[in-house]
Amino acid sequence: MGLCDGRVALVTGAGRGVGRAYATMLARHGAKVVVNDLGSAANGAGSDTSPAQDVVDAILSTGGEAVVDTSDVSDWTQAQAMVDGAVDRFGRLDILVNNAGILRDRMMVNMTEDDWDLVIKVHLKGTFAPSHFAANHWRLKSKAGEAVDARIINTTSHSAIFGNIGQVNYAAAKGGIAAFTIVAARELQRIGVTVNAIAPRANTRMTEGLKEWTDEERVKRSPDWVAALVTWLASAESAHVSGRVFEAWGYGFGVAEGWQHGPVTAASQDPTDIGPRIDHILRHARGNAGMDRDTWMNP
Repeated sequence: MGLCDGRVALVTGAGRGVGRAYATMLARHGAKVVVNDLGSAANGAGSDTSPAQDVVDAILSTGGEAVVDTSDVSDWTQAQAMVDGAVDRFGRLDILVNNAGILRDRMMVNMTEDDWDLVIKVHLKGTFAPSHFAANHWRLKSKAGEAVDARIINTTSHSAIFGNIGQVNYAAAKGGIAAFTIVAARELQRIGVTVNAIAPRANTRMTEGLKEWTDEERVKRSPDWVAALVTWLASAESAHVSGRVFEAWGYGFGVAEGWQHGPVTAASQDPTDIGPRIDHILRHARGNAGMDRDTWMNP
C-alpha cells in the first residue's frame, strides 16, 4: 500500500531534477501521474518531448501509470487543457505540483526586460494558471456535493524568502509564489483543498557549476529528500497542513515562519520626528534571515 494509492497527480516541470523525483516517487506510492514538461533549456529556450517521455517510461517500467504532457504552464489555454486532460485521462485529479521553472540570472542593473518578463511568466503565471483551473475543477465537485481532498504544492525558493544576489527576477517570482500559497490556502480550505509550498535545496541542472560539492553535500542535496516531503504533502495524511512554506533537503525539513509583526512605534505626521522612532524599533527588531541557517539538526 502506498501513501497515494488511487490518487492522480499532475506534476509540472517533471522531466528533470526535483520534478522527475516528485513524479517517480509519487508513482512508487501508488499515484497515477501526468508528467508535464515543455522540455526547454534551463533558460527557457526550445522544447523537447524526450525528458517527459523518459520519466513516463521509467514509471511504466516499474508497473506504474503515467502519461506525457508537454503543455506550456504559463499559457492560459494550454494550462486549462493540461488540467482537463488529466481528468479526462484518469477520471479525476487530486494533486497539482507546480514545479516548472527557468533561470535568467543577472545583477539587476544588467537585467533585460525579457529576462524579467519570461522568468515572472514561467514561475508566477505558470503557478497561477494551472492552480486556477484545478481549483475550479475541485470547486465544481464540492458544489455538486462530492467530498474533495485535494492538494496544491507550489515551489518557492530560498532566493526569494531570504534573498540571493543576482536573482532579483527569480526571487520576485518565487516570493510571489510564497504569498500566493498563503492566500490560496485560505481561499480553498472551505472546499477541501490544501495549498503548501516547498523551498527545495537539491542538486539539479539549475545548480550545476555553483560550487564543488563534498560527498556529504551531494548526498544531502539529492532530490529524493525533497520528493519524500512532497509525496507526504500529496497524501491524505497531510489534510491538516495548509498555508505553510517548507524548507527541504537532506539536512532536515523546516517550516519558514515568514513575515511577522515586529516592534511598533507611535506614528507621526511630522517627518522630522520620525527618524528617532524608526531607529528605536529597528534596535529591537530581528534582522532579516539570510540564505544559510546557523544550525541544521539531523532528524
